[in-house]
Amino acid sequence: MENNSCFHCGDDCGNHPITFQDKSFCCNGCKTVFEIFNENDLTCYYDLENSPGSIPKEIEGKYDFLSQENIIEKLTEFRSDSIEIATLYIPHIHCSSCIWILENLNKLNPHISDSQVNFGKKTVRVTYNLETTNLKSVVLLLSSIGYEPYISLDDFKSGKQQINRTLIYKLGVAAFGFGNIMFLSFPEYFEVNEYWLEQYKPLFRWLMFALSLPIVFYSSQDYFISAFKGLKAKILNIDVPIALGISVLFIRSTIEIIFDFGSGFFDSLAGLVFFLLVGKFFQKKTYDFLSFERDYKSYFPIAITKINKEGYEETIQVYDIEKGDRILIRNEELIPVDGILINGKAQIDYSFVTGESQKVSKQSGDKLFAGGKQTNGVIELEALKSVEQSYLTQLWSNDVFSKNKEDGFTSITNTISKHFTITILSVAIVATIFWLFVDSNKAMNVFTAVLIIACPCAIALSAPFTFGNLLRIFGKLKFYVKNASVLEQLAQINTIIFDKTGTITSNKQSNAEYEGDVLSDSENLVLKNSLRGSNHPLSRTLYNVLQENNIITLDAFEEHIGKGIEAKHNTINMKIGSANFVGNTKETSVLNTTVHISSNNIYKGKYTFYNSYRKGVSKLFNQLKQQFDLVILSGDNEGERENLKKLLPAKTKLIFNQKPEDKLEFIKYHQSEGAKVLMIGDGLNDAGALAQSDVGIAISEDVNVFSPACDGILDASKFNQLYQFIQASRSAIKIIKWSFVLSFIYNIIGLYFAVTGQLEPVVAAILMPLSSISIVIFTTIATNILGRKLE
Repeated sequence: MENNSCFHCGDDCGNHPITFQDKSFCCNGCKTVFEIFNENDLTCYYDLENSPGSIPKEIEGKYDFLSQENIIEKLTEFRSDSIEIATLYIPHIHCSSCIWILENLNKLNPHISDSQVNFGKKTVRVTYNLETTNLKSVVLLLSSIGYEPYISLDDFKSGKQQINRTLIYKLGVAAFGFGNIMFLSFPEYFEVNEYWLEQYKPLFRWLMFALSLPIVFYSSQDYFISAFKGLKAKILNIDVPIALGISVLFIRSTIEIIFDFGSGFFDSLAGLVFFLLVGKFFQKKTYDFLSFERDYKSYFPIAITKINKEGYEETIQVYDIEKGDRILIRNEELIPVDGILINGKAQIDYSFVTGESQKVSKQSGDKLFAGGKQTNGVIELEALKSVEQSYLTQLWSNDVFSKNKEDGFTSITNTISKHFTITILSVAIVATIFWLFVDSNKAMNVFTAVLIIACPCAIALSAPFTFGNLLRIFGKLKFYVKNASVLEQLAQINTIIFDKTGTITSNKQSNAEYEGDVLSDSENLVLKNSLRGSNHPLSRTLYNVLQENNIITLDAFEEHIGKGIEAKHNTINMKIGSANFVGNTKETSVLNTTVHISSNNIYKGKYTFYNSYRKGVSKLFNQLKQQFDLVILSGDNEGERENLKKLLPAKTKLIFNQKPEDKLEFIKYHQSEGAKVLMIGDGLNDAGALAQSDVGIAISEDVNVFSPACDGILDASKFNQLYQFIQASRSAIKIIKWSFVLSFIYNIIGLYFAVTGQLEPVVAAILMPLSSISIVIFTTIATNILGRKLE
């Protein structure tokens, strides 16, 4: 097969090699990578639509329908004046070279700014400049390099894609071969001496050989491919002993029937592959089930303000939004659903979607897309459809906001599997050599039985199943975690930093008293509407305290993070925030949290806040103090220091007057000293700190606190259970370690019977998937028990 190996990646090209410059390539990705690396002249792909001669004949005119506006709108997930984003299903994604070429489409078309591949789903998300190219050109480009997208409007409407049934086909072939080989082996099992059976015994044996060929070369090919790639990369993965065991069984059995030594082990070989694939099929189905179970998008606690038919504002969950609803978007809030702008001046930041920070101005009647962030005060829009929670999920997982945190436990699992494989190979070789001298007939049975029974599949399953089930349980308890690696990070933290306002204090129960000059009706109107557009906890509290006023559209609005709000309407220019921000240089009191107000640069007065702390705060901090360093890191003044000293344990550090950048630097310094930091904030002023910390959790009360910078969202009503959530994460690590112990015990017992020659390979093949099932059952039951303790 050497001549059929891919010149670029070394893969076996199979029946569909691609030849280029007298070299074979397994896929178009490998060929194109080779072209680019060798700086050959490339076709001007990006002008394919205007150069019909360069388009393959089979796709000429095939995609003319992509010029129709109504179809483009259904196939794209985001559209603006200059940028369009589409996710296309590519069934021909094959290997790492395919990923490389698809994520470097900008090298072939300079008008494509970004492309991201989801290898598991076989999709590519393409962002391109709408002014210089279009969806049709992108699809033609993909088709011309061998990655023709599968486009079906019916599938896109229903969200369905083609199902990969390869594993089912391989399992079917293995089942057919296993059943027939077992049937043909009956005379050998019972040593029947009937004349006609003896006469046709060689035929039966060659039929078993023929039936084993598709099992070895088709059904089990994934194990050989994985083992080969692992060895090529100098890694002993868990498929190496399996591939070795299959090879030994096949070669030994073939030799036996050629030289008429016996019937071989074709029945054991077929049974081995069949039960391996049954276990693999079970694992895949369980993964699919867990993937659905941990689909936290339906649990998102993101709330949005809806304006009902009577004109009153009410808070609803985003997944309760229906087409035609009128919703309110405040400054710095994300738009959760596509809609039409009704009131207000929209200045939308689509960087969460496109990665580009340029803001887009929109007027009444313009369409706004989900994922954009309003940056210019409050706006109202009419929802065009129900919320696409999966879109917010995708936004949360966008590479732009991902932190390069090493998933340490995964590496531990891989390390254990690596050493485990080396140990098992050594045991198999030593046991085989021993039996060659004692009883050579048992030697091959022992060798294959050892390799099969000791497969570390159960070890590899422990972490994903434990963390996956815990994600689902946490979601039901209103703690919504981004991914499994966050749970591991949470189990390792040793320092917890809390923001004060809106985190350990409750916005709903706080009170404020005004001291200063009486505001005119016009000033009160501007003040109320200015606060209406802000998501800061103090703004929300003060907005709820003030009496109702008419709703107006401000002429200008700007929120200075960490300082305050500046707004203008007609002749009134109002500032709301810190004393220095509004121009009050005489303020000396630091005894209470205050919000100062000036109108047309004339200082008016201040609101003094009397904080109401969340229920159970004192008990929570007393639970945490034994195991963690606790810090209150607040942007407010020191007015609450004495109250906090009475409320919180003596060892709690209290640091005030911190700007957002100060919080980030504080966390960065402590991380450099070896601290594993959990940051808990309100998701707005604390965005930088949440992103910098090892684990960042945003507290959700009744506003849209969604931030791609955080790793988890905790419902405010569950704040007092934070200690239990951390302990549960640590218990999950213990569950995984116990599952390792069970797996090792199972392997030791199995190895005893295998090494002593008491275990047939087919029995070992049955027991191996059963060990995986037992680990899954153990981790699921253990995590469910853990979940009941949290309720």
